[in-house]
Amino acid sequence: MTALLDRPIWHALTTRQSAFAEGGDSAKRYVLPVSPFAAAADDSSSSLEALRDLIPSAGTSALLQAVPCPPIQGTEVVLAADGVQMVARRIFKSEDEEGIINLANADAAEMLALAALTKPGPFLPRTHELGQFIGIRDNGILVAMAGERMKLPGFTEVSAICTHPDFRGRGYGGRLARAVAARISARGETPFLHALASNLNAIRLYETLGFELRCKMFLTVLSRTS
Repeated sequence: MTALLDRPIWHALTTRQSAFAEGGDSAKRYVLPVSPFAAAADDSSSSLEALRDLIPSAGTSALLQAVPCPPIQGTEVVLAADGVQMVARRIFKSEDEEGIINLANADAAEMLALAALTKPGPFLPRTHELGQFIGIRDNGILVAMAGERMKLPGFTEVSAICTHPDFRGRGYGGRLARAVAARISARGETPFLHALASNLNAIRLYETLGFELRCKMFLTVLSRTS
């Protein structure tokens, strides 16, 4: 089952998140403006061509997989970065959620603003529709959040873990990540997450929470040249 995580975007879009998918049998992407992520079924030339055709003519698509993306004719690499994928090594138990609130459509603008400030990863106006997001408010202001992103059989990704710079050092990120992971575990699923390999502080935090390194991941952001 963990082999599904080698191409998490593809397996999310062809299973539990097919309602957010567009494309065909060879390549799919999340509809915009839900997420910029896209994936090919495999690295065959036909699949990569289909993936190229899904890249917005005036935008980019992001790939995340366990093997490097081969060169795709008619595209340009805007960004290439090493990442890591981490999977829960234990079942998370429900903890005290005092002060933690469920976020919904009414909170979308604040969630987008917090993500723009803290840059936890791609976060678009409808990203919050991918799963349950939770947060912490201080004097009515959303200062920290975390939620669910990719969902595939047996697994749900913990994502968008971020805290306003003025409120860091209070353990908000860890509390929210544990709460999201506990809700995923309660459904009988395994939590997993991604981080840039260079973000050592985040990786250390996730290890203390109960996640362990599964594999290296390759993040590639592509634009179209033709």
